[in-house]
Amino acid sequence: MSTLHIEQGEVQLFFAYDVGLSIDLQRAQQRITDQTERPTIRHKGHAPHYFQFDPPPLRVTQDIGPHDFGRFRTRPAVELLVYDFGGVSVCYDLPFEGSLEELVELSIELSATTVLREDSLERVQHLLAVIQGAVHKAGIAPLVEDYLIFLVEACQPPLAPAALVEAHGATLARVLRAERDPLSDQEIAEALGTRVAFGLSDLAVIDWNAAFVHDRESGDVRAVLEFANLQLLELRFLDEELDRALDRSYELIGRRGTFGNMRLPGGTRKELGQVARLSVDSAILFERVNNALKLLGDQYLARVYRAASQRYRLHEWNTTLLRKLETIETIYDKAADQSSALRMEILEWIIVALIAFELVMSFVRGA
Repeated sequence: MSTLHIEQGEVQLFFAYDVGLSIDLQRAQQRITDQTERPTIRHKGHAPHYFQFDPPPLRVTQDIGPHDFGRFRTRPAVELLVYDFGGVSVCYDLPFEGSLEELVELSIELSATTVLREDSLERVQHLLAVIQGAVHKAGIAPLVEDYLIFLVEACQPPLAPAALVEAHGATLARVLRAERDPLSDQEIAEALGTRVAFGLSDLAVIDWNAAFVHDRESGDVRAVLEFANLQLLELRFLDEELDRALDRSYELIGRRGTFGNMRLPGGTRKELGQVARLSVDSAILFERVNNALKLLGDQYLARVYRAASQRYRLHEWNTTLLRKLETIETIYDKAADQSSALRMEILEWIIVALIAFELVMSFVRGA
């Protein structure tokens, strides 16, 4: 098997963050002094224009000092994509020219490094300080999702994308899994199992932590994969928020009927209100995240998104979150009913006490 040399390629590393419940993109754009634009999705073939982000995110470009990884160096600029549902994606570009084995080593180094992760956090903190007035419930969540995309435009000897994967699949699997040692046939098949192609000259191999894209016009695929990575981050964030809401709900149910709650019904209503607000905020964020990308019209990009969703198990995340939202709603209703019943019981005892007091006073007056 001949050695494959990538003549024109690029590695893109994404970091996804949650910075708030929602962002007013119009106000954020007015506050940002760096270069900003509203990116749109390009399409392969004839696709309607309504396959877009709704609303389109803001792209912010910042100049940075390049980072070196061996003989490779990142471009001196970083892109931040800001979405209305409170998500921010940070992208680093690293031009690549070399062999597949060098790409394996670069994949391992990028997967292990913390330099870009720390730098991306600083970028997001700086951005949030600028647009904080446009962010509702601003705050950077501790969760981070990273993703690698290996883009190839030209290689030597020239190979069709499908033939390239067939001939060099074992090495490509190591690139996607960031593994220096050879992989088993089963692991190779698993890493290369999700493929999407539009024509004979393009191919996207999508894995859970990285993707290999052979295409001269890969901007649309990159946009969908970047969004899917951010969506995974938001679903993980929502899962933790709903876990906290469930814990509060269970505590609330466990304290029903105690003497302390009989004395402080107002405290109960306050706790119920906090659980309700957290549940509503989570439901709103859930809908915004899942409706941000319109999947109608472009079947190719819809297949790319579906493949990424399967790899990230987004459907399982959605099912889990919906079940937790329903559970919280059920617990809230029961707690609210019990709180109402407790207040009614207190009122009944007050009425009984007043009647008894009136009877006693009647006897006293008669005596």
